[in-house]
Amino acid sequence: MSQHTEQNARTTRRGGAAWALVITSVAGFMASLDNLVVTTALPSIRKDLGGALHDLEWTVSAYTLTFAVLLMFGAALGDRFGRRRLFLVGIAIFTGASAAAALAPGINSLIAARAIQGAGAAIMMPLTLTLLTAAVPAAKRGTAFGIWGAVNGLAIASGPLIGGSLTEHISWQWIFWLNVPLGLALLPLARLRLAESRGTGAPLDIPGTLLASGGLFGIVYGLVRGPADGWTGRLVLTGLFAGGALLVGFVLYSNRAKNPMLPMRLFRSRAFSGINAASTLMFFGMFGSIFLLSQYMQGVLGYSPTEAGLRMLPWTGMPMLVAPIAGILSDRIGGRPVVATGLFFQAAGLGYLASVTTVDASYAAQLPGLIISGIGMALFFAPASNLVMSSVRASEQGIASGANNALREVGGALGIAVMASIFSAQGGYETGQTFVDGLRPALVTGATAVALAGVAALTIPARRRGGEALSTAEQASDRVLEAASH
Repeated sequence: MSQHTEQNARTTRRGGAAWALVITSVAGFMASLDNLVVTTALPSIRKDLGGALHDLEWTVSAYTLTFAVLLMFGAALGDRFGRRRLFLVGIAIFTGASAAAALAPGINSLIAARAIQGAGAAIMMPLTLTLLTAAVPAAKRGTAFGIWGAVNGLAIASGPLIGGSLTEHISWQWIFWLNVPLGLALLPLARLRLAESRGTGAPLDIPGTLLASGGLFGIVYGLVRGPADGWTGRLVLTGLFAGGALLVGFVLYSNRAKNPMLPMRLFRSRAFSGINAASTLMFFGMFGSIFLLSQYMQGVLGYSPTEAGLRMLPWTGMPMLVAPIAGILSDRIGGRPVVATGLFFQAAGLGYLASVTTVDASYAAQLPGLIISGIGMALFFAPASNLVMSSVRASEQGIASGANNALREVGGALGIAVMASIFSAQGGYETGQTFVDGLRPALVTGATAVALAGVAALTIPARRRGGEALSTAEQASDRVLEAASH
């Protein structure tokens, strides 16, 4: 065992698995929550701060953009300079930006604070998985990831409920103030209870970082602005084409670089490429569906933000009940069957909701689809995280987590963009019926994407245990590759 590996092992033993689970779950909750928490508060924000529709959209897009673009960079910084150290930096940036957003005197300062929030989340989020993996024994990682996945899944899905409830009963500023005490509590806990670890110690890949960040910026900018500005808009097309060209350049460069930020050989692994394809498609279908269904319940069925959120609980709250069980199952039978089953459940739930959606649909008619979708989402989150982290060697888990989170964010942005475009082409906001006319084909598209995610999950090689380490042959190959890199 190398001196670097021995140091990581010693620091890992000083940290506690339970503390690591609590700290990383709360941090992940904050970062995931802020993806969609602002959506139901936009009318109140406009009333207080003013701004055109374009400005309001940027209060959502600014966070998504910096979060998605900087995820791999944040993971690379953690691998190079210390994962716990950068985790603390990310929490501090996110907490400070949350306070700035709550105190924003105008719409432009709010957008700026949201962009800084996204940057802090991008540093913090990928390191939650790396730090948790380092603290939990391999045989118990499925259960730990189950709880982590439950908390993060709940945050993503309940963002509109939490945002709507705080806005309706207190004020919109509290969707940001909520993060401040949590962040202030996490800082000393993370400093005292988490063990420090690093990646390979290779120099930071500056050219690769610039290519990846620039490419992601162009792609995500085009996706988040496409529905609002039009897909033929000059800036949208420039972002999409330039971003695509930069990402192609990133792949070509990484295939030749000595110490690339994201080694392309990782994608030659069916486990790594399969779970990343499944994650991207899953977030495509889930983000787009939640975005439209939360508006359907309020704009068509007439529920308040709080009432709509409560009626979504069979979907959004299910991960708290099922995800820990999914983690235990993945430890026993492997992650692939649990993930694939969850994705097919989610696809079936969305397909069912598409079939029963009407201008006066009863809650009883929607309930089976919400429950099935919730079970599917819960079965996906925990084993998926475990599959990502177990598909690479320990020194590459940071960048693997960053890449997976970046692809999820791109998938979510793409899902909202594509499904919103389908919704606009087939229907619109004019009447309840036109909304339903647009919602149905959009949900069918989301269901199809998630079903394809299930197919992608089936390409992952079967393993005896979801948290099982790399095979002996893979470990030997990795040792040769690591020795060659030095």
